[in-house]
Amino acid sequence: MTLYVSDLDGTLLNRQGQLSDATRKGLTELLGQGLVFTVASARHVVSIRQLLVGLPLSLPVISSNGAFISDLATGRHELVHGMDGALGEALFALVRRHGQLPFLSVHTPEGDRLCWQGVENEGQQHFVNERVQSGDPRLRQCLDLARELGGGPLMTLVVVGTHGPLKALQEDIQTQFGEAVQCHLNEDLYRPDWPWLTVHDRRATKDQAIHILAQRYGLTEREVVVFGDQVNDITMLRAAHRGVAVANAIDEVKAEAHAVIGHHDDDAVLTFLQQEWAARR
Repeated sequence: MTLYVSDLDGTLLNRQGQLSDATRKGLTELLGQGLVFTVASARHVVSIRQLLVGLPLSLPVISSNGAFISDLATGRHELVHGMDGALGEALFALVRRHGQLPFLSVHTPEGDRLCWQGVENEGQQHFVNERVQSGDPRLRQCLDLARELGGGPLMTLVVVGTHGPLKALQEDIQTQFGEAVQCHLNEDLYRPDWPWLTVHDRRATKDQAIHILAQRYGLTEREVVVFGDQVNDITMLRAAHRGVAVANAIDEVKAEAHAVIGHHDDDAVLTFLQQEWAARR
């Protein structure tokens, strides 16, 4: 038997960042027949719940690139991998020295918060607008971002800007913090002119979260098959028994994949799952 894990944006979701009607219907049917499946996304569980509402997943989802393992129905976190206080403060100070104003995801006793102080470009404004429009309950505008770091562990730091300054910041983060953090520079699939630099604790990776999930749910003996398209999917493709890239994946992901399937906008993951399920039954 197999455990299937899919990325969302650019992989399971369509060009509009939604689960297509065909994929929703097909996945519901496969899950009802016993398919063992979940998702691993850079999105927070709040966003994942909105996208996958009604999908009968029995396993928790991997959210925030592996910083959380979360119950889809309730949003409750079963695993939290955040930065310790000193690391979060030092990282934030470095980002500010680069003249960047980040977004901070902080896990507090009162719940998760997504804190922002102001916006300095169109990409950052879009980041805020999208979360306002979706009614993200985590969103908080703050007068002093540094003070928010005292509320709980820093889970995710995101900087939205232009490629050159973000690449320089990424290199500085990797030089100063080495293997203490995970750092990804990705294009925003929906606004490619404004890439994101995303930083997590070193334990917050999709492959580590999949391993922990498999241990907790008695799935360690199963083959693991994963689907992805971006740089933050590479570790799970390397760790899986089979890594599958969609046709629109970046070249680095395709190079790590055991197979390349169709385009994400053509329900390629669903087609793959249906074919495998039919063959094994």
